[in-house]
Amino acid sequence: MHTRPTRSALYIPGSKDRALDKARGLPVDVILFDLEDAVAPDAKIAARDTLFAALAGGGYGPRQRIVRINALDTEWGRADAAAVAAMDCDAILLPKVNSTADVDALAAFVPDLPIWAMMETPQGVLNAASIAAHPRIAGFVLGTNDLAKDMGSRGRPALMMALQMCLLAAKAAGVVALDGVYNAFQDDEGLRAECVEGRDLGFDGKTLIHPAQIAIANAAFGPSAEEIALAHRQIAAFAEAQAQGQGVAVVDGKIVENLHIVTAKATLAKAEAIAALESA
Repeated sequence: MHTRPTRSALYIPGSKDRALDKARGLPVDVILFDLEDAVAPDAKIAARDTLFAALAGGGYGPRQRIVRINALDTEWGRADAAAVAAMDCDAILLPKVNSTADVDALAAFVPDLPIWAMMETPQGVLNAASIAAHPRIAGFVLGTNDLAKDMGSRGRPALMMALQMCLLAAKAAGVVALDGVYNAFQDDEGLRAECVEGRDLGFDGKTLIHPAQIAIANAAFGPSAEEIALAHRQIAAFAEAQAQGQGVAVVDGKIVENLHIVTAKATLAKAEAIAALESA
């Protein structure tokens, strides 16, 4: 289970100096520096230099810095990949990954950086297990808008099978999985409901399109005070049961076995990691 916080992942256009500077002070876990959808075609080449300078300038603290490039089959993709290979970032995000062949193609340009995959095509979803198992893949980002477009579907329920297929693949391979964006950035209640649903499904965090969404995502994907308190009580009760020669304990009228202790310890580790990130 991952302990490095990925509760919130905010897209920031790589072409906007003001946005790149503002991102340094945002309480977000992951910054997705975007050279793709958030950058106009006539600004894409200049955006590489703008982003290179911003990352070289530092100031982003312990946040994960991931750069999304244009697809390799576009006129900008290969040059993007070469540019990002020289940037001070933590990973590179490849859009529209259909198969492991796409990952191999990017790996040839970027030999050292971890690769994250945008899962946003029907073919990509069908190949999710092999993509997640690729040795260079470190994370999945669900591109729900593009996926819905390709499927001709309406509403999140229509995407549920695809979401779960990608989640199963990510969990089996031990890589991070981030839920897609919520488009109505002024609808706090809708965002909160979708974040809770995503967390309950098993996603590690939520991709965001506006800084106003950060607090809601952080709250939903981080352990609550009640969950932390329960984890402490479960660990203590199980330790006491073991000391008495018992294999199970009872907390709040529910059986607590070793598998629950694994989850409880992961909850506390995640809470500690979040506290360390927020205090840095």
